[in-house]
Amino acid sequence: MTRDKRRPNPVQWIGYAFGRRLPDSMRDWVRNDLTGRYAVARHVVRGLVPLSPLFVVAILIPGEVWLRAATTCLAVLLATFYTVAFMPMNRAHRLTKHGLPADLENPRKVRQRELERARYEARHPR
Repeated sequence: MTRDKRRPNPVQWIGYAFGRRLPDSMRDWVRNDLTGRYAVARHVVRGLVPLSPLFVVAILIPGEVWLRAATTCLAVLLATFYTVAFMPMNRAHRLTKHGLPADLENPRKVRQRELERARYEARHPR
C-alpha cells in the first residue's frame, strides 16, 4: 500500500530550494508553496538557503568582529535583494517545471481583484 506524499522531506526540500523538481504527487504542495499564503516569505527563505554556505564563510573570514558582521550583513542584504527582484521569474520557472501554468496566482488575490472590479463597475457604470 503506497501513500502519496503531501510534503517533501528535508532532503527533498533542500533539493527543491536548489532548483530540483519534486515528484508529481507533491504538485499541490508546490502550488500552495508558490501561490499560497506567505508565498513571498517562503520564497525569500528558499532563496537564501542555497547561499547560506557563503554567509558562513563571510562570518569565518579572519579579521575584526565588526568587519565580519558587516560583510555577512552585506551578503545577506544583497542576496535578499536579488531573491526578491527575481521572484516573479523564479516563481514562473518553478511552476512550469512542476507542470503548472506559469501565470498561476493566489486564489484569494484573484477573488479580491474580481470583487474590487465588480465594485468599481457598480460605482462607475459605462
